[in-house]
Amino acid sequence: MKGGKRMKKLIWIVILELFLTIFLGLFNSSSLATVVPSVSYTTHVQNIGWQDYVTEGNQAGTSGKGLRLEGIKINLQNNSYGGEIQYATHVQNIGWQNYVKNGATAGTSGKGLKLEAIQIRLTGEMAQKYDIYYRVHCQNFGWMGWAKNGEAAGSEGYCYRLEGIQIKLVEKGKPAPGSTENTFKRR
Repeated sequence: MKGGKRMKKLIWIVILELFLTIFLGLFNSSSLATVVPSVSYTTHVQNIGWQDYVTEGNQAGTSGKGLRLEGIKINLQNNSYGGEIQYATHVQNIGWQNYVKNGATAGTSGKGLKLEAIQIRLTGEMAQKYDIYYRVHCQNFGWMGWAKNGEAAGSEGYCYRLEGIQIKLVEKGKPAPGSTENTFKRR
């Protein structure tokens, strides 16, 4: 009888160990998987208003329609690191505005003023782990090169409107999404 109880006890221990191995293996591979942060953004476009949010390098705004960007909101999604996204715009008749962050409106809405340039940067641990790249479609220049980490993109002194923008997070040390030439023109 003692041998039978021991055998049952051993079987239960083996089943329990097997269960824990499977459970912890699944838990480690799915629940603890690294969540990759991303960026989402929306623009306020002349004659259209606020557009739907787009993500990770997709175009917000327009190109080839001659419509000005008037405002922008940018958010970090799945940010498990410390830090924020901050952005400032150069606005017609105003110049460079102060930085705003985390989904606040940069630029204007309902004033008919065009965005002419933008700067975007990350802070905290996000800035240590990722670069933020962005490029704009600027009147008379078309799509410009990819600026990064607080550099100006667009133009200043030409009074040219921004018409579209693409924004992308890239892990530190990885290459830019495209050419980094011709990101900003100043008169």
